[in-house]
Amino acid sequence: MNFSIKATIRAFVAPEHRIVCSKRFWDHILVELARRGGQRTESGVFLLGVNRGVYREVLDAIFYDDLDPDAYSSGVCVLHGEAFAKLWTACREKKMTVVADAHTHPAGAFQSSSDKENPMVARAGHVAIIIPNFARPPLQRRSIRIYEYCGQHDWIDRSPKIAPGYFYTGLWS
Repeated sequence: MNFSIKATIRAFVAPEHRIVCSKRFWDHILVELARRGGQRTESGVFLLGVNRGVYREVLDAIFYDDLDPDAYSSGVCVLHGEAFAKLWTACREKKMTVVADAHTHPAGAFQSSSDKENPMVARAGHVAIIIPNFARPPLQRRSIRIYEYCGQHDWIDRSPKIAPGYFYTGLWS
């Protein structure tokens, strides 16, 4: 019964949400991204979860450097083939899917040409979240950028300024 009440309230509060993550877990992810990048390099994470009809719920995370210890060695996030094999194995074992990926940038959040040309998951519907200032607090929610992949290197901007309820991390998540 609690879940249906929570879902009903969330649908009222954030009717446009397509990705849901508890605020506590999202805050943990941001702290970990800042720590792992050490304010010197980009860092990244795959957000794992399940499909719940019209939205996807984030339940777990796998950081890039857990999949590939050299993921940040160049200063930007780069994963090699074996990292993806580990990711898909983890998804199968957990019975989850990749809901989105998130990575940090040193200054403002923007989608670089490399980000556009090399989606972490090159499948239509995949979501990429870009977090400014190496995820260093304080982080304004409206400063992150969210992009949904359409295929053929085309993306739709789903950032909070444009689609404020698309990624929901509020009280009712």
